[in-house]
Amino acid sequence: MIPTLWKHLALAIGVATLLTAEATTAVTQPQDPSYARQLRQDTETIHALGVSGVQARVITPDGRQSVATSGTADLNTGQPVSTDGYFRMASTSKALVATVVLKLEAEGRLTLNDTVEHWLPEVVHGNGNDGRRITIRQLLQHTSGIHDNLPGYTTPDEYYQQRYDVYSSGQLIARAMAHAPDFAPGEGWAYSNTGYVLLDTIIQKATGHTAHEEIENRILRPLGLDHTRWVGTSPTLPRPHAKAYQLFGPDALVDVTDQIPVDHENLSFVTTTRDENALFRALLAGRLLPARQLTEMKQTVPVSAEVQQLWPGGRYGLGLAERPLTCGGTYWSHEGGDGGYITLNGVTDDGRRSAVVSMSEARGDMMEHIMSQENAASSLIDHALCGGGGGAQ
Repeated sequence: MIPTLWKHLALAIGVATLLTAEATTAVTQPQDPSYARQLRQDTETIHALGVSGVQARVITPDGRQSVATSGTADLNTGQPVSTDGYFRMASTSKALVATVVLKLEAEGRLTLNDTVEHWLPEVVHGNGNDGRRITIRQLLQHTSGIHDNLPGYTTPDEYYQQRYDVYSSGQLIARAMAHAPDFAPGEGWAYSNTGYVLLDTIIQKATGHTAHEEIENRILRPLGLDHTRWVGTSPTLPRPHAKAYQLFGPDALVDVTDQIPVDHENLSFVTTTRDENALFRALLAGRLLPARQLTEMKQTVPVSAEVQQLWPGGRYGLGLAERPLTCGGTYWSHEGGDGGYITLNGVTDDGRRSAVVSMSEARGDMMEHIMSQENAASSLIDHALCGGGGGAQ
């Protein structure tokens, strides 16, 4: 994948064409019709940018749900978008990884100040990389300085050639070690997927189980999130799901649904808008972590100037991003995307109001398209969490 802002956020480069399939829009209305209209308008706005399929779900403080869809799940058939369609969770799973690490800290099995070298001797070294100087906290917060160098594709031919490639954690870490650090540990902020590959490995060292097993046992099963699944090296998703599309240039629109995520240990979770809402509500309501660990998770630093373009005023904690609301206050989230699926989410600080919007097409061929899609999706989240114009509820 090309080194766009979305790639640094583990998001896919995307598509930007006028769609010929007829759009369909549906909405499940809550009690307040104006609220339903706003959600419908926001999904239609995203679709009008050229995004083939959009699904969004909002949950209010009293538990009522509003669901809206726009566009099509399949450009060939015009099939409508499912309100419960699966999509790749991608980097949103970093919130799951961070939650497991913080659970292990609460149990006294590790500390956030442990060095990488303590858990993974001689793994982070060479070209100025030094695991003795990098802590678990810095991996979680993207302040380690470890250069991000995941494999990717930039053309249709490369996609078809590489989509079934499987990499070990060791191979992905070695790619990063071939580069000098972006900065000294703790001296900057840069999104590093490799840092979370290292965290996966540390979880396995500390528990004797893979990171995805710990996520399933400690988070998904206790919360009953049975539509959030680790699919490993399977290139397909459960049904129903919208097809995912990506543009590599003018008139080069490609169905990229079928592929194995590069970091299959971390990025191979699929989910639904219902489950993703439930996850963030439980996390911020304090149902997953003790109060001290949740407070640690919410200690933030500013993101880089580059990422500020996508997240104006954004800050990053431990596997969790903080962004301002137009109605005052802030919300918590972790967007993600892979292979054409782009998802934004948000939950208020008390975990009582939440929203998720998933898009099955990425407009990443030029910065103007990246920003228009990101801004439209961010506006949907903001409108939903501000409750239609008042303060965040």
